[in-house]
Amino acid sequence: MVVGTSDMPTASVGMAPDMHLWAPRTAGVEIMSSLRSWILAWIGAAMMLACVAVSAAEKPAPRPARYGSVIGLRAEKLDEYKKLHAAVWPEVAKAIREGNIRNYSIYLRKLPDGQYYLFSYFEYVGKDFKADMARMAANPDVQRWWTFTDPCQKPLADRKEGQWWADMDEVFHQD
Repeated sequence: MVVGTSDMPTASVGMAPDMHLWAPRTAGVEIMSSLRSWILAWIGAAMMLACVAVSAAEKPAPRPARYGSVIGLRAEKLDEYKKLHAAVWPEVAKAIREGNIRNYSIYLRKLPDGQYYLFSYFEYVGKDFKADMARMAANPDVQRWWTFTDPCQKPLADRKEGQWWADMDEVFHQD
């Protein structure tokens, strides 16, 4: 098939598939064709890497594990417990964060039985809960903190062996 004037090539069998029909047939055509192919390959690779990076960035983070627990609070220690938690030591806050705990809250409620109870909620974002909790429990600052908070608390009689705060079961959640 003739494309244009006599100085323009005709498409023919054996012509490089990425060669433009209007490209003059010279020795430089093969170099330009190779350079063009190389550039297109690099652009394609860069686009693939960009897509992978965007895909990884858009991938949602794994959902945190949610924990709720309960413990009694001695009525005579109510004010002391509130004061302690109004100014949590920075070392303790750091240990909690390094233990992969986020969104940590403790709530207080006096129930109709006249007793005070604390409800704890936190989200765990790590990969090894037992190891992170063991590391936090071994922290000297946390151990010292517990010498102040533990006497305020009254563990439930029906908690599992080895627990201080009794675990609670989640029965509903909505994001």
